[in-house]
Amino acid sequence: MKVLFLGDVVSVPGRKALKAFLPALKEKHGLAAVVVNGENAAQNGKGLTASDAQEIFAAGADVITLGDHTFDQKGFDEFLAGNPKIIRPYNYPAGTVGRGHVLVTLANGKKLAVVNLQGRVFMRQLIDCPFKASTELQKQYVLGETCDALIVDMHAEATSEKCNMGAFWDGKASLVVGTHTHIPTSDTRVMPKGTAYQSDAGMCGDYNSSLGVSYESALPSFTTAMRYKFEQVSGEATLSGVIVTIAENGLATHAEALRVGGCLQATE
Repeated sequence: MKVLFLGDVVSVPGRKALKAFLPALKEKHGLAAVVVNGENAAQNGKGLTASDAQEIFAAGADVITLGDHTFDQKGFDEFLAGNPKIIRPYNYPAGTVGRGHVLVTLANGKKLAVVNLQGRVFMRQLIDCPFKASTELQKQYVLGETCDALIVDMHAEATSEKCNMGAFWDGKASLVVGTHTHIPTSDTRVMPKGTAYQSDAGMCGDYNSSLGVSYESALPSFTTAMRYKFEQVSGEATLSGVIVTIAENGLATHAEALRVGGCLQATE
């Protein structure tokens, strides 16, 4: 079966691109499931609101993952607590609202596990070790036993940390894919033990920007010590992600980068 993972949906352009492209992509590729990182989907590019989440699900997502902006929208914690198909990083401290993994039964009867982790290198939150958290989850989710496929979203800044997470799950996950840095990497591959990997899926957003915000509003953050306010851009977004083909044993047989629409070179 084929599963599509889409990188960080950024503000209005990202949500528009989901609605515009995802239904046709599901039909064209015969996708069994779609997992979407939605931690930048709010209008200001920080966090997710209830209405944003409903829009992403309506476009065709089965699970929404999050990241370091999980709780940036006021009141979202209550919505998160009641929606198990929206997950935040599992390695947040005990007592944090929400959950960090989910097991869903797909229309084809297969069971898909989705795990959300967050890195610690260069990240702002004080969180638990994602590798120790992975060890715990690897006991719960075993390919061919408790699930038919397993997707890991590693929301992190450092590519080195993401690469090590890929190796840590190799042979135990269908796909390990990085999010957070918004730029798609060109290292899409199937690792030696059968786990598909890409260091960053990229963003679903307007790439004529500084990671989704205007160059003009981002520049002061690099050139001055003054206060600044990011402004989201509104151009056409590129939908960016990874399609993984998963065998009966839950491991990957093929992985390919996906880019549709906007200003990046298309893979379709």
